[in-house]
Amino acid sequence: MTLDLLLVEDDADYAAALAAELRDIGHRVDIAGDGRAAIAAMNARAFDAVVLDRMMPRLDGMSVLQKLRDGGMTLPIVMLTALGASQDKVEGLEAGADDYVVKPVAAIELHARLHAVLRGRQWSGGAGASGDTLRAGDIVVSPTTFRAWRDGVPLDLAKLELKLLVELVRNVDAVLTRAMLIERVWGYDFMPDTNIVDVHIRRLRLKLGESGGEDRIRTVRGIGYMLRG
Repeated sequence: MTLDLLLVEDDADYAAALAAELRDIGHRVDIAGDGRAAIAAMNARAFDAVVLDRMMPRLDGMSVLQKLRDGGMTLPIVMLTALGASQDKVEGLEAGADDYVVKPVAAIELHARLHAVLRGRQWSGGAGASGDTLRAGDIVVSPTTFRAWRDGVPLDLAKLELKLLVELVRNVDAVLTRAMLIERVWGYDFMPDTNIVDVHIRRLRLKLGESGGEDRIRTVRGIGYMLRG
């Protein structure tokens, strides 16, 4: 699938090389050299996704990301950065990035990550009649209507959080490895070098705990997660 991409990168040589590789794969790519130019480009026309450098002059990538999300823009955004520390990745994901890639990155990997993000956005919740529900104790999810409840109280979940919850409920009392969740929720057939699963599990835990119930998600150290029935 051809994507209309905005690549935001202040290193002109790197941007030109990455854009050329992405075009060779079949994508259309516009380049913005800083955060302000990126916002102007997004205001001028529509893109399928944005690849956003974190460290830039004038307006850095985190500021751009926050401005876009605060303004209600839901455009898929993959952050591209030289900062590979876990805390940097967590900050980017919690600010609203869909994924976080440490550069230099091969265009074919970036291509795979972009498509995985878009597949996640288009997820239909699986087959089944309208009103299908899954239950694990006081947690109920309806994959076909994108809704979830705990103890009868609706949960305000983002789509990836709902997908995680669906997998946990479907496999209640069974351990799901991070690799299994990456494949089923994000659609990757490889393990990314980010802790994206842990970040989204933490968000899900917080939302499940808003009603005051016990934490039902168990961390299995070094392996993955399990929802206790």
